[in-house]
Amino acid sequence: MKSLFPHSATTGDVTVRVAVSFLPEQSEPARGRWFWAYHVRIENGGRDAVQLMAREWTIADGRGGRSEVKGEGVVGEQPVIEPGGAFDYVSGCPLPTPTGFMEGRYLMVGERGDSFAAEIPRFPLVAPAVTS
Repeated sequence: MKSLFPHSATTGDVTVRVAVSFLPEQSEPARGRWFWAYHVRIENGGRDAVQLMAREWTIADGRGGRSEVKGEGVVGEQPVIEPGGAFDYVSGCPLPTPTGFMEGRYLMVGERGDSFAAEIPRFPLVAPAVTS
């Protein structure tokens, strides 16, 4: 069975899973714009709650251009993930090329005050080939 989240990384007790979809209806290749949606699931396999405080993304396009995106939380939230629980969200990414990738980390804090970075696995952004 194919995983719903083909890209994953585990840091300590936190697993980050990602699925990505190309969105042709929001892309305009003739104008140099391709768009993807990505679904992230953050799972807490530990015994203590953790809170996602911030995110740090590296986004690369097919020409080697890179941008860094940093900010508090995700989708306007700083979720607390209870033991055995998960937090899901969906966001999007435009690129000026039909290929690229994203990767990064979430800055997390445990309920005992310990902080750590949970890896976000690298995942490809690849538009399907257009045939004429």
